[in-house]
Amino acid sequence: MNILQINSSARAFENGSGSHSTRLANELSAALLSQHAGAQLTVRDLARNPHPVLDEAALGALFTPADARTPEQAARVALDDALITQIQAADVVVLGVPMYNFGISAQLKNWIDAIARAKVTFQYTANGPEGLLKGKTVYAVLTRGGIYRDLPHDSQVPYLKAVLGFLGMTDVRLVYAEGLAMGPDAEAAALESARAEIAAHLGLPSEAATPVAA
Repeated sequence: MNILQINSSARAFENGSGSHSTRLANELSAALLSQHAGAQLTVRDLARNPHPVLDEAALGALFTPADARTPEQAARVALDDALITQIQAADVVVLGVPMYNFGISAQLKNWIDAIARAKVTFQYTANGPEGLLKGKTVYAVLTRGGIYRDLPHDSQVPYLKAVLGFLGMTDVRLVYAEGLAMGPDAEAAALESARAEIAAHLGLPSEAATPVAA
């Protein structure tokens, strides 16, 4: 099993502190590794290694035939190619998804823009669009300061399900940690609830939903 973990918080995770989404994603990946002997984990932290935005120069490079690209264009496309190779190789994807202003982070949006490429990770057919990243399980760890689950102003979940499904990743399993900015008791309860959801998704006993070393 190949596990790809994407940390999309704007905050780096240092010595066990910092991003709640990264901490919980780390714990989920560690639990998967413990369940599957020989599993391999690749971690891409978009705070430490940010991916460039999809701008006019990037679009120009992508729409230029490979044999006609300048060295600069080839280098820009190669950055996206590396992310596509990672997602293609993954059996399981673990996304750390903090909520910023009701949406996903710019870091995660840049990653999605990089892996969404026509004729590579999706294609248009006579029967409509077809995602080419099939057969993968995605765990999305959603961390929020307030309470948004199943409410109209949660734009994250519909967007993630739509774009991941468009790319062929329809098995999306959600983990929620909400109320993290509503005081210490609410924060502790949110983390406990998220760990219980991780345990439930992985078929672990609830007492197994405890923090692990970063």
